[in-house]
Amino acid sequence: MKKEKSKSQDASVATSLTARAIARYLKISPRKVRVVINEIRHKPVNQALHILYSAKRKAARMAEKHLRSAMANAKVLGMDEKRLYVSKIFADGGPTMKRFMSRSMGRADRILKRSTHLTIELKEGQKKGEPDLPNVNEKREKPPKAVKPKYGTRKKAAAGSGA
Repeated sequence: MKKEKSKSQDASVATSLTARAIARYLKISPRKVRVVINEIRHKPVNQALHILYSAKRKAARMAEKHLRSAMANAKVLGMDEKRLYVSKIFADGGPTMKRFMSRSMGRADRILKRSTHLTIELKEGQKKGEPDLPNVNEKREKPPKAVKPKYGTRKKAAAGSGA
C-alpha cells in the first residue's frame, strides 16, 4: 500500500526546487576556475552573468555557458527566472593526463594536464515582502584580538651577579 503525502509535505518540496547543471572534463585547471566562480557564489543570476561576461578569462566563458544551461533547466522546472540565484557552485578536479617533456642531458619533466568538473545549482529567492537573498558581502564582526604582552617585561638579572 502506498502512503499518501499530506499537502504540507508537498508544499515543502515545491519550495526547495533546485536547477542543476554539471559540466565534466573541462580542459582547464580547477584552481583557475575557482578564481572566477568565487565571484558569483550566492549572487542573483543576472548579476552573475554580468560578472562572468565582463571577466577576461577562459574559465569565465565556460562558467557563463553552464550558468545559462542551469537557467534553462530552471525554466523547464517552472522556476521564476527573476528570482533565481546561485546557491551552490564548485569546481572539482577531474582526471589528470600525465605527459612528459624532454629536457637537456637525457632528462624528462612531467607535465600534468588537469581537468575540471563544474557544478552549478540555482534556487529561487524569497517572494516579495520576505527577506532578500543571502547577503554574503556583509562584513562580519571579527573576534577581539588577544592582548600580547609587551616586550621587556621579564625581570632582569641583578647586575654584577655573573659568577
